[in-house]
Amino acid sequence: MTKLTLGSHPYMLGFEQLERLLERSAKSGNEGYPPFNIEQTSQNSYRITLAVAGFGEDNLSITVEDRQLVIRGRQGEEGEDRIFLHRGIAARQFQRSFVLADGVEVGEAIIENGLLHVDLTRAQPETVVQTIKIRKG
Repeated sequence: MTKLTLGSHPYMLGFEQLERLLERSAKSGNEGYPPFNIEQTSQNSYRITLAVAGFGEDNLSITVEDRQLVIRGRQGEEGEDRIFLHRGIAARQFQRSFVLADGVEVGEAIIENGLLHVDLTRAQPETVVQTIKIRKG
């Protein structure tokens, strides 16, 4: 029996990139840290919020790589001479990735009260009707 994939379906032409995006997002292997929310703030805008307590602006980086939003956090080893009796506040590095659809752009990023907010906007799609002229051969 042959496995029918999205890219090989006879009526789905040119969707190979979508299939690759689905595979890439499934393989991202993001664990549960840091926790995050995704909310729709208007008809064409979204906000991703990550809980990044203990991270400052200089410990975080936000990049867009091949239509993928990548948020990384890395804390330096401050006060190596400190002795913890209990360490319940996570201070490990992380990387969170979000695949962006075509037309979705990353806006501003704000950090406040231990939360990192990243705003996204989606451009309005244009409806295009194209008439193809048929010529005699």
